[in-house]
Amino acid sequence: MSWSERFGSRLTKQRGSASGEGVSARTGGSGLASAVNGVRPLRSRMLDYDHALLWVVIALLGLGVVMVYSASIAMPDSPKYAAYRDYAFLVRHLVSLAVATVAAVITFRIPISVWDKYAPKFFLLALFTLVIVLIPHIGKGVNGARRWIPLGISNMQPSEIMKLAVTIYAANYTVRKQEYMQSFAKGFLPMALAVGMVGALLLLEPDMGAFMVIAAIAMGVLFLGGVNGKLFGGLVATAVGTFSLLVWASPWRRERIFAYLDPWDDRYAQGKAYQLTHSLIAFGRGEWFGVGLGGSVEKLNYLPEAHTDFILAVIGEELGFVGVLIVILLFYWIVRRSFEIGRQALALDRTFAGLVAKGVGIWFGAQTFINMGVNLGLLPTKGLTLPLVSYGGSGILLNCVALAVLMRVDYENRVLMRGGKV
Repeated sequence: MSWSERFGSRLTKQRGSASGEGVSARTGGSGLASAVNGVRPLRSRMLDYDHALLWVVIALLGLGVVMVYSASIAMPDSPKYAAYRDYAFLVRHLVSLAVATVAAVITFRIPISVWDKYAPKFFLLALFTLVIVLIPHIGKGVNGARRWIPLGISNMQPSEIMKLAVTIYAANYTVRKQEYMQSFAKGFLPMALAVGMVGALLLLEPDMGAFMVIAAIAMGVLFLGGVNGKLFGGLVATAVGTFSLLVWASPWRRERIFAYLDPWDDRYAQGKAYQLTHSLIAFGRGEWFGVGLGGSVEKLNYLPEAHTDFILAVIGEELGFVGVLIVILLFYWIVRRSFEIGRQALALDRTFAGLVAKGVGIWFGAQTFINMGVNLGLLPTKGLTLPLVSYGGSGILLNCVALAVLMRVDYENRVLMRGGKV
């Protein structure tokens, strides 16, 4: 008898003897089979959480600590950061990581049903933070963008909060409006207006990169939740048209597109394409195995934002193609497990939890793809960090909280498949 057959037999006996406790009867035979088969075979017992996923996250966080220190160590040589110590950004990053770890542990203890209950209020709270960041003397402006709320020792970026909020809210909305998912007025339009409002506030900062990620999360969750195919196609077409119009109507965005198409042109190489050209130079110097940890030349104040948006370029220069490939595979693992955990939850008739898990996967997949695409010159330059790796308190905090929610979904799946209650 196979492992899954033995497990299914034990679970069936538990259901019969518990008279209603354990896995709900509404999952049905096929749903239970899918949930059981979703657990890896050849295990003698089911773990309480996904150890492999946790170690992948720890590996990326550890790589981030090393690369943030490496990429920022020369920044005090610049007049802008002359007052900083060479380890200043490392210390700040470690503090942010400690706060994020505590927040993740606390988040893991929150049942998914609580997120479902308070999803609309959480979304409104995140929307409120997007409003107040635009108020003069409250929001902090850096390089012409007003994206941060000063909190004394640190800054909070509301767009990061909104990424989690829209993931939770889109899943909650899809479950509540399931019977209207084929309707334009009652199913599609309210969510489109909510995302449009978020987009308008983000574009006032401006932060188009965050808006692209948030739009991808909302559209992805709606699609997985069963929105009408024609409506979804219209939504995608509208989104593409809106982004194209925004680019064409904005001279500096249009100039950035031209620079992206031909970064080595004399008109752009020292201007709009400056970051891109130096990022490509960094990857070119790294070749297969890199120049060695700490040996990057581009981080010596040639490549702007080397410790944040363009940290992958420093990884490529110091660790080479092999190092970049390992980073890609680690993110692939997170995205794949997110969808597997979501599928298990849906098989157990936990629609909200399943959509949240897949929403987290879309979030990490979209943001990682955009950041890597920008670093490699596949996409126009956008101000997006590499999740879990780049320097940044808000990003690290919300990334860890989102992954804690994902692991909570997985934990509750395993409890239910053992015949327990959540």
